[in-house]
Amino acid sequence: MAKDGGVNVTEFGEGTVFEGELSFTDTLIINGKFSGTIEATGELQINKGSECDVSEMKAKSVVVYGKVEGNIDGEERVELCKGSRVSGNIKTSALRIADNVEFDGSVSMVDSPAESYDKLFLSTSEEFKKSLVMKSS
Repeated sequence: MAKDGGVNVTEFGEGTVFEGELSFTDTLIINGKFSGTIEATGELQINKGSECDVSEMKAKSVVVYGKVEGNIDGEERVELCKGSRVSGNIKTSALRIADNVEFDGSVSMVDSPAESYDKLFLSTSEEFKKSLVMKSS
Protein backbone atom coordinates (compact mmCIF):
# COMPACT_ATOMS: atom_id res chain seq x y z
CA MET A 1 0.00 0.00 0.00
CA ALA A 2 1.42 3.43 -0.91
CA LYS A 3 0.68 6.52 1.12
CA ASP A 4 0.94 10.10 -0.18
CA GLY A 5 4.28 10.80 -1.81
CA GLY A 6 4.67 7.28 -3.22
CA VAL A 7 6.08 5.74 -0.04
CA ASN A 8 5.18 2.07 0.39
CA VAL A 9 3.63 1.08 3.71
CA THR A 10 3.65 -2.58 4.74
CA GLU A 11 1.56 -3.68 7.70
CA PHE A 12 1.68 -6.95 9.61
CA GLY A 13 -1.82 -7.65 10.95
CA GLU A 14 -2.75 -8.56 14.53
CA GLY A 15 -2.69 -12.29 13.92
CA THR A 16 0.66 -12.24 12.14
CA VAL A 17 3.54 -14.17 13.70
CA PHE A 18 6.83 -13.70 11.87
CA GLU A 19 10.30 -15.00 12.68
CA GLY A 20 13.50 -14.23 10.77
CA GLU A 21 15.31 -11.29 9.24
CA LEU A 22 13.48 -8.22 7.95
CA SER A 23 14.83 -5.51 5.73
CA PHE A 24 12.87 -2.72 4.05
CA THR A 25 13.35 0.79 2.65
CA ASP A 26 10.00 2.52 3.23
CA THR A 27 7.61 1.99 6.16
CA LEU A 28 6.71 -1.10 8.19
CA ILE A 29 3.96 -1.24 10.82
CA ILE A 30 3.91 -4.29 13.11
CA ASN A 31 0.63 -5.22 14.81
CA GLY A 32 1.42 -8.88 15.52
CA LYS A 33 4.46 -10.72 16.86
CA PHE A 34 7.96 -10.65 15.42
CA SER A 35 11.21 -12.25 16.50
CA GLY A 36 14.59 -12.00 14.78
CA THR A 37 16.49 -9.01 13.41
CA ILE A 38 15.42 -5.88 11.57
CA GLU A 39 17.88 -4.00 9.35
CA ALA A 40 16.14 -1.19 7.49
CA THR A 41 16.58 2.26 6.00
CA GLY A 42 12.90 3.12 6.38
CA GLU A 43 10.53 3.90 9.25
CA LEU A 44 9.33 1.28 11.73
CA GLN A 45 6.28 1.42 13.98
CA ILE A 46 5.49 -1.17 16.66
CA ASN A 47 1.80 -0.78 17.52
CA LYS A 48 -0.03 -1.30 20.81
CA GLY A 49 -0.55 -4.97 21.60
CA SER A 50 2.33 -6.07 19.38
CA GLU A 51 5.48 -7.83 20.62
CA CYS A 52 8.97 -7.84 19.13
CA ASP A 53 11.81 -9.97 20.43
CA VAL A 54 14.93 -8.92 18.55
CA SER A 55 18.67 -9.20 18.81
CA GLU A 56 18.76 -5.84 17.05
CA MET A 57 16.25 -3.50 15.47
CA LYS A 58 17.75 -0.85 13.18
CA ALA A 59 15.76 1.66 11.14
CA LYS A 60 15.70 5.33 10.13
CA SER A 61 13.10 5.98 12.82
CA VAL A 62 11.45 3.70 15.38
CA VAL A 63 8.15 4.48 17.12
CA VAL A 64 7.07 2.03 19.84
CA TYR A 65 3.53 1.71 21.21
CA GLY A 66 3.85 -2.01 22.05
CA LYS A 67 6.52 -4.22 23.60
CA VAL A 68 10.14 -4.60 22.42
CA GLU A 69 12.77 -6.86 23.91
CA GLY A 70 16.15 -6.17 22.34
CA ASN A 71 18.33 -3.32 21.18
CA ILE A 72 16.94 -0.43 19.13
CA ASP A 73 19.04 1.68 16.75
CA GLY A 74 17.06 4.59 15.34
CA GLU A 75 19.29 6.57 12.99
CA GLU A 76 17.19 9.74 13.14
CA ARG A 77 14.87 9.19 16.10
CA VAL A 78 13.30 6.80 18.58
CA GLU A 79 9.97 7.49 20.27
CA LEU A 80 8.58 5.44 23.16
CA CYS A 81 4.87 6.17 23.40
CA LYS A 82 2.52 5.98 26.39
CA GLY A 83 2.06 2.41 27.61
CA SER A 84 5.00 0.95 25.69
CA ARG A 85 7.53 -1.46 27.21
CA VAL A 86 11.14 -1.66 26.07
CA SER A 87 13.85 -3.87 27.51
CA GLY A 88 17.11 -3.21 25.68
CA ASN A 89 19.59 -0.51 24.78
CA ILE A 90 18.72 2.44 22.55
CA LYS A 91 21.07 4.25 20.17
CA THR A 92 19.75 7.35 18.40
CA SER A 93 20.27 11.04 17.73
CA ALA A 94 16.80 12.10 19.01
CA LEU A 95 14.77 10.41 21.74
CA ARG A 96 11.30 11.07 23.12
CA ILE A 97 9.90 9.06 26.03
CA ALA A 98 6.28 9.66 27.00
CA ASP A 99 4.76 9.25 30.46
CA ASN A 100 3.80 5.73 31.57
CA VAL A 101 6.59 3.95 29.65
CA GLU A 102 8.49 0.96 31.05
CA PHE A 103 12.12 1.17 29.93
CA ASP A 104 14.96 -1.07 31.11
CA GLY A 105 18.25 -0.37 29.35
CA SER A 106 20.72 2.32 28.48
CA VAL A 107 20.68 5.13 25.94
CA SER A 108 23.51 6.22 23.64
CA MET A 109 22.94 9.57 22.00
CA VAL A 110 24.81 10.14 18.73
CA ASP A 111 25.64 13.47 17.09
CA SER A 112 23.83 15.21 14.26
CA PRO A 113 20.08 14.83 14.82
CA ALA A 114 18.14 15.17 11.57
CA GLU A 115 17.00 18.72 10.96
CA SER A 116 13.52 17.56 9.96
CA TYR A 117 12.92 16.26 13.49
CA ASP A 118 14.28 19.29 15.37
CA LYS A 119 10.84 20.90 15.73
CA LEU A 120 9.26 17.63 16.90
CA PHE A 121 11.73 17.09 19.71
CA LEU A 122 12.16 20.75 20.72
CA SER A 123 8.47 21.55 20.97
CA THR A 124 5.97 20.60 23.63
CA SER A 125 3.41 17.91 22.84
CA GLU A 126 0.62 20.48 22.63
CA GLU A 127 2.58 22.65 20.17
CA PHE A 128 3.27 19.62 18.01
CA LYS A 129 -0.39 18.50 18.06
CA LYS A 130 -1.52 21.99 17.03
CA SER A 131 0.95 22.04 14.12
CA LEU A 132 -0.43 18.68 12.88
CA VAL A 133 -4.01 19.97 13.03
CA MET A 134 -3.03 23.13 11.15
CA LYS A 135 -1.21 21.16 8.42
CA SER A 136 -4.06 18.73 7.89
CA SER A 137 -6.71 21.43 7.53
